[in-house]
Amino acid sequence: MHILREQEVNQDLAKLDVAWEKEDTFVFLPDKCALSFEWIQEQCLKIPPALRRGHFILLTSGSTGLPRLVIGSRKKAEALVKILHQIQDSQDAAEAIVVLPLTYCYAFINQWLWARQYRRKITLTRGFSDPDLMQKCLKSASSGLLCLVGAQVALLTEHFPGAVFPGVRRCHFAGSLFPQEKLTAIRRLFPSAEIFNNYGCAEAMPRLSIRRAQDYSDGNNIGRPLPGIVFKNNREGEILFKSPYGAAGYLDQGGYNPLSPETWISTGDRGTRAPDGSWIFSGRNNEVFKRYGEKISLPHLLDTVKTVWKREAVFYRESDAKGEPGCVLVLSPAPDALQLKKISRALSDRHSHAQWPLRIESAPVIPLLPNGKLDTGSLAKIALPADPPGPRLKSNKEKLKNLISEVFLLNRGEFHFKLRRTEVETWDSLGIVALAAGIKRVFGYPLSPAEAAGLKGVREIILWLNKKGVCFDV
Repeated sequence: MHILREQEVNQDLAKLDVAWEKEDTFVFLPDKCALSFEWIQEQCLKIPPALRRGHFILLTSGSTGLPRLVIGSRKKAEALVKILHQIQDSQDAAEAIVVLPLTYCYAFINQWLWARQYRRKITLTRGFSDPDLMQKCLKSASSGLLCLVGAQVALLTEHFPGAVFPGVRRCHFAGSLFPQEKLTAIRRLFPSAEIFNNYGCAEAMPRLSIRRAQDYSDGNNIGRPLPGIVFKNNREGEILFKSPYGAAGYLDQGGYNPLSPETWISTGDRGTRAPDGSWIFSGRNNEVFKRYGEKISLPHLLDTVKTVWKREAVFYRESDAKGEPGCVLVLSPAPDALQLKKISRALSDRHSHAQWPLRIESAPVIPLLPNGKLDTGSLAKIALPADPPGPRLKSNKEKLKNLISEVFLLNRGEFHFKLRRTEVETWDSLGIVALAAGIKRVFGYPLSPAEAAGLKGVREIILWLNKKGVCFDV
């Protein structure tokens, strides 16, 4: 089976056309691949003979987050492109400007196959790895069709401050939550563009629903299913779908797994049907979980943060000292003291203690994968505790006062500091983690969450620090 690599296609796009025109099924892989070449070759031998012709294979993490090879039918993909062309009113789009990897199913179908099928110009950029080339292509666009993911809006405004690209006529978003709160910035960048929220997954090859940005004010609304596609919920609230355009099957560590138009397939997302037939996304399966018996939805927490914070904000998952699942909020750039207070207050006003982040961190930039999605592995490594800039505190007393105030702001929203105070209500799990992290950050001494849980008051904290050599002027 012929295997195409991203780099060779970027150097000669005609190779992808040749592969599509040949009868034999082909594999199209990114340059950086989590699966070995030998494993892919071995797995492809397990594909039924009927799928070894007239199909194509792309790599995805799928709805499970684990790498898998998804098999699509060329005829079904071409039929889907026809539907998309009509619904998205793409007749006046003359050029596909590609800033995402073509190995990403979203760009492969919405841009490359659309351009091929409707004889449109296709312009490859190197995305944000070469911002000058990207800006040049966007500026010279004539009735361009652009596909982005939400996180790239911040990169566009950062790299091209004040820039306007009137030649972009269609601007599509997929791959993550629709950036509804950034619509003003998007329309400033692309004043002539119709803006669309696209929803789907690789197993859908890839589209399930589409809506125009102006149709709903809620970024979680993914619109109605496309013609012929059906959604339903399972008992856990997960969205399942049936689609005549979906994947024929997939290959993973368990071997070949067949799919059919009659198969209910998991999207890996949770959501509910609205009265008008549209669907409301409530989070990925790994973004909705229970903590101390309470249901946590990271998209809902993010909505709260966005009421007071207009820059970048994301979560990554982490367990607390007791092993309970939790999350860490990462902001970019670092907030100042007032911004951090507003965010903490918003969270405490709208959510119970169990739903709050374990801590708030910051990062200079939010790291992204080549396909524009969040790189959670890198994020956890580079994020640091949010330490608001300001004048250096003059004494250990002031340092501790500031730290305890921050902890109590997270713990219950208020605190009146008295250095000699001996009784403080027991910290909750969020306060314990915040106290342990704060002691290490401010005074440089590691404090385990178990030790932090035993420090019931300011006096006990001072005594613990005294033993470490930290003196207080009382």
